[in-house]
This record gives sequence, C-alpha cells and structure tokens, in this order.
Amino acid sequence: MSKAEQYDVLVLGSGAGGKLLSWTLAREGKRTAVVERKLIGGSCPNVACLPSKNVIHTAKVAWFVQHHQEFGIQTGPISIDMAGVYARKRNMVDDLVKIHLDQYRGSGAELILGEGTFVGPRTLHVTLRDGGERTLSGERVFVNVGSHATIPDISGLRDSRPLTHVEALDLQRLPEHLIVLGGGYVGVEMSQAMRRLGSRVTLIGRGPQLTREDPDVAEAILHLFRDEEIEVLLHTDVVSVNGVSGEHVSVQLRTEHGPKAVEGSDILVALGRTPNTKGIGLEKVGIAVNEKGHIQVNDRLEATAPNVWAMGECAGSPYFTHASEDDFRIVHDNLNGGHSSTRDRLIPYCVFTDPPLARVGLSESQARQRKIGYRIAYLPMEGVLRAHTLGETRGFMKALIDPETNRILGFTAFGPDAGEVLGTIHVAMLARQPYTLLRDAAFTHPTMIEGLKPLFSNVREPALASKDRLESAQTGHA
Repeated sequence: MSKAEQYDVLVLGSGAGGKLLSWTLAREGKRTAVVERKLIGGSCPNVACLPSKNVIHTAKVAWFVQHHQEFGIQTGPISIDMAGVYARKRNMVDDLVKIHLDQYRGSGAELILGEGTFVGPRTLHVTLRDGGERTLSGERVFVNVGSHATIPDISGLRDSRPLTHVEALDLQRLPEHLIVLGGGYVGVEMSQAMRRLGSRVTLIGRGPQLTREDPDVAEAILHLFRDEEIEVLLHTDVVSVNGVSGEHVSVQLRTEHGPKAVEGSDILVALGRTPNTKGIGLEKVGIAVNEKGHIQVNDRLEATAPNVWAMGECAGSPYFTHASEDDFRIVHDNLNGGHSSTRDRLIPYCVFTDPPLARVGLSESQARQRKIGYRIAYLPMEGVLRAHTLGETRGFMKALIDPETNRILGFTAFGPDAGEVLGTIHVAMLARQPYTLLRDAAFTHPTMIEGLKPLFSNVREPALASKDRLESAQTGHA
C-alpha cells in the first residue's frame, strides 16, 4: 500500500451533509478531500428527491391536459412521450451536477471519484474510477455514504430484475402495467405519477393502510388512488415473483381472502432502504454499526472511533435531504466550539403525491401511543377559498394543540401546497408560540396559508367528530 496522502478533512460520500461540510471547511482553509463512488452531489440531485419531483410535476401537467375541459380549454388527443419526460429530467440533473462541480472548484475541496474503503484509523484506500489507486488519511473523517433501495429475500424477486426508484426515473418507455411493491412514501409517489403518465398500476402493501400516517390520512390517500383507478391491495404479502421486469412478471400473493396472482409488465420495489455501510471496512477501524446497519453515533453525530463523524441516512438520521443538511449544521457548529445536538430536533417532511401530504411534529396516533394530551383543530380543504379557485378541494388540515400551553404539538396537511403551508407551522413550533398567533394573523387573501385562520378558530377536544373528520377526508376533488 502506498504512503497515505495527508488531509485535514476527509469525507467519504458526497451527499447533502458531506458536500456542505467539505465546501465549508475547504473555504475555511482546511485541506479537504471528498471520495465519491458514483453520484456527484449524492442521491438527491441525481436519482432521488429532485428528479422524482421533476417527473411527478410532468405527471401533474399530463393530468391537467387530460382534464383540460374542466378549465374551459379545448384541445385534441394527447400522448405521452416518455423519452421527452426522461430528457426533461436528465437536463435538470445535468445542470445540477454542473452546479456541484462549480462548488467544488470554487471552494477548493478536492473531489475524488472512486470506491473508498477504510484500511486504518481515519485512512481510506481508494480505487479510482478512471484506474489507479490512492491512499488518503485525514485528521478528521466524516462518513456520509447514504443508503440504497432494499430488495427483500422474496423468491424470484432479484431474478426478475425489478425496478427501484432509480431505474424507474430513467425509463424512456411507458410500462403497460406497473406492479409496485410497497405502500410507503416512495411507493405512493411513483404509483400516482406512473398512473397519470398512462400506465396501469397495481400497488401492493403489506400493512393495513397506505403510509404510516394517521388512519384518516391513509384513508384519504386510498380514496384518491381509487378515484384515479390505481388498484391497491392491502394486507397482502408477496410470496414469489416469476418473469422479468420490462417483459412480463407474475406475482404470487397471499391475501386476507386467500392466494391471488397479479400479472404485469414491470415491477417496482419500494420496500424501504438499507444503509451503504457494508463492505467499506468500518469494522476494521472501530466504527460500530447497529443491528439495522446504521453507524452508531451520539447526539453530536460522533462515531465510536476518535475524530470520526457520520451524517445522513448512514447514521440513522431521518431519511430526508434536509435532515442530512441539518446534520451538517450540527457537526460544523460543534467543530467551532458549539453545543448543537440531534436531540429533540423538529424535522418536517412532505410526500409529493397530488395533492401533497405534509407533516411536522406529532400525529394523533403518536400522541395517543405516548399518552400525550391534546386538543384538535381540523379543517377540510373545502373551507379554504384558495382551494376553490384551484378546483382542488380534496383533503384537510389538522393540528394538535397542547391543552395547557396552547402550543402546537403537530400538524398534518393533505391538500394543495401543503408543503408550503407547513413551513409557517414549523416556524411557529420552533418559536414555541401558541396557536393563537396564527389564528389572529392577517394572512394574504386568497392563499392556502389563509386557511390557518379558520383551522385554528376551530380547536376542540379530539373525541368530537372523529367520524366526521374521516368522512370529510374522503370527499372533494383531486
């Protein structure tokens, strides 16, 4: 092994936390190297968050065109050009990669493309993508290697060469009948997008509902999917898969009502994520992982080996880009003498169905499980005038209120611009303000955020009208 090149900072993986830290520390004068196996900038700009939302938006445009007559617009027949859908997405990704490369050049951080493996304390052996090898050592090392889609050990599944979200976003053809395994967030986003682009879609979920949200939220999404003619099979286990995705697949199922078979052209696996921590030598250098494969870290994101930190999904942080970015904030602050921690941080998230789902803080189910008292504020989207101007009145908003302090414990929205409305709630919760601050605010008319006034004017005990809430969630138009 060649003599190790010395760096102040060595980052393995260029995901959200890793790249921000490398650019920042390099600009602060630290000699910094980033080892990246494949995706410059990590998964988000290449194969996950941003390209998926690009395709999802294209699917919404297709939905608008298909429903043009509702808007008083006359046009002829339309067709979907999946090569064009792919090209739009690819152009965006290429632009984002260029932006990342500019950041590396501008910051002075050295980007090294290759496979990195720990071979000694804070030391990596790198097999370079273009041939050759290097050995790098850092005074401080940061691991940000992310995760990949889990392919479970189901008979015939691997042999069927299934799609994950990565391959699905690169399709330049339209699947005739897409079978989606998994009723979580990736599964529901991709199911709706592909259906709107013209595929027949069957979604298979192991659990009793779609997503892990409150039952009224899950029920609202289920009714949306049924209205859009997405077949949903819940309480269903996959027994085996035969065939090859892209040609023909047959999925053998075990349902509540007995065996069942589903035939399709393609199969997409959306059954969770696995950390990319195997095979990179962590065990050789005292970097411990837990039973799920996440690197063990404390609330300052310090690993079990000296001067080693882990960030993002590989460290067990919430599986969102903004959580990894917040990991960067915590680590950087602490490197400069701060006292930041992952304890009790408030991480919001959105699911980009149409309408989108957004949540921050406690759900009703979580509050009940933890025996936390709350009052409820609930408003159907039909009560928001902006929703009527859009013709998108499906869904609802609800908030949990602390009965003693009047602070907001949690907020869920399923409706147009839910993610944008979420930001205001998030800030109010961070500021530990009572809900009355939003109830009494003079929001701009007509906007979706204006709906917070009637929402918070309707605070009551949760036992009241739970049935009405469920019925309201099932009404309205997409």
